Amino acid sequence: MAFHEKEVPADAPVAQKVLAWVDSRFPLTSSIKAHLTEYYAPKNLNFWYFFGSLAIVVLALQIITGIFLVMNYKPDAAKAFESVEYIMREVPWGWMIRYLHSTGASMFFVVVYLHMFRGLIYGSYRKPRELIWIFGCAIFLCLMGEAFFGYLLPWGQMSYWGAQVIVNLFSAIPFIGPDLSLWLRGDYVVGDATLNRFFAFHVIAIPLVLIGLVAAHIIALHEVGSNNPDGVEIKENLDANGRPVDGIPFHPYYTVHDVFGLGVFLMIFACIVFFAPEMGGYFLEANNFIPANPLQTPPHIAPVWYFTPFYSMLRATTTNFLLPLWIFLAVILGMFAKSSSDKKVKGVCAAIAVVLAAGFYMFDAKFWGVVIMGGSVVIMFFLPWLDKSPVKSIRYRPQFHKYIYGVFVVSFIILGYLGIEPPSPVFEKISQICTIYYLGFFLAMPFWSKLGTFKPVPTRVTFKSH
Repeated sequence: MAFHEKEVPADAPVAQKVLAWVDSRFPLTSSIKAHLTEYYAPKNLNFWYFFGSLAIVVLALQIITGIFLVMNYKPDAAKAFESVEYIMREVPWGWMIRYLHSTGASMFFVVVYLHMFRGLIYGSYRKPRELIWIFGCAIFLCLMGEAFFGYLLPWGQMSYWGAQVIVNLFSAIPFIGPDLSLWLRGDYVVGDATLNRFFAFHVIAIPLVLIGLVAAHIIALHEVGSNNPDGVEIKENLDANGRPVDGIPFHPYYTVHDVFGLGVFLMIFACIVFFAPEMGGYFLEANNFIPANPLQTPPHIAPVWYFTPFYSMLRATTTNFLLPLWIFLAVILGMFAKSSSDKKVKGVCAAIAVVLAAGFYMFDAKFWGVVIMGGSVVIMFFLPWLDKSPVKSIRYRPQFHKYIYGVFVVSFIILGYLGIEPPSPVFEKISQICTIYYLGFFLAMPFWSKLGTFKPVPTRVTFKSH
């Protein structure tokens, strides 16, 4: 298509002329209309829908504060800890920038966990939003990588040994594990090469991927439309002008709505930054204010709280846990085989059970712990195809479904708490039970999600003005 300059009256204001000049070369106005002023969202979005916009705000905060931190940080094993201390003590407002960044890291995971929970209870991963959910899970995976690589950079005692433990876990992977661990470290021990690699991943590589995924997530969302607590597709009920009857423009209605939520969030955020930046050791551990010492291992090594549920699953996978784990997986496979009339499916399920039995015998618990820890995140990618419920929202599901979701949340919180605490025989058993329930929640979802009596879903959203 040939280029055409957008015409405006000769006596038009300068601002209008500039906008026309830009629109002729870049779809500024049309993009604003498509993604903001003329993007229609359901009118019944509630409290749980704050956290998507909050996640974008925290992402921007992390990028901005990270830029200022990098200006004074030295990715050198001999100077890294000193440079962080210099930022805290000598750089004007450096202490606040550091605390904004460290608090932002934890609050990022808070809003992301709550955002994902909203998607879970309201079925925001169901058709036609499968790709939105996949992008969201990929964002979560990138966040975990970003947090892990950034965790080493202060070069404190807990940072150093936490990275040492996590990197060594990759060595449990058969055949490629040792070489993979060596590549991640850049050396045979965690040292200067490791710090430089982690710095590159944290500052450049993963943020670029993360920003791309966030953009894809938002574009996909605006293509199919937002979900709502009722799970009703508002695009299926349009007025004479082609606008959803149960929809309202995102701007100004939800921009004002989200600004209110942002105000409350920033007050909480500020209270943490100025009065409790360490949060009792959960956001910043006391050992990280001590320089890394390769010759002195801390009494108890534990990751930051947002990793602890998955770390707890790793620790729960011991040698004596492999047999109960195999029995559990064999039962799940048996359920899939029984539910299918296809002999090929039955054969595949039997073959997987045999392979798992052989694998549990051949490979040690450390390897399977890594598999369980990684699988507990990867399995969320398949949620759109695991949920067989005829309705999306928890509002219209049987009562026992709510109990299943409730126990799942409690189990996840327990796993998070146990991951922080030193290991013990009692905690190990509790972690194993919670791990089984976590895996069962997803793997058995094709069966329990379609059971019970479901309430009729309204044709229009239920909404009360306030």
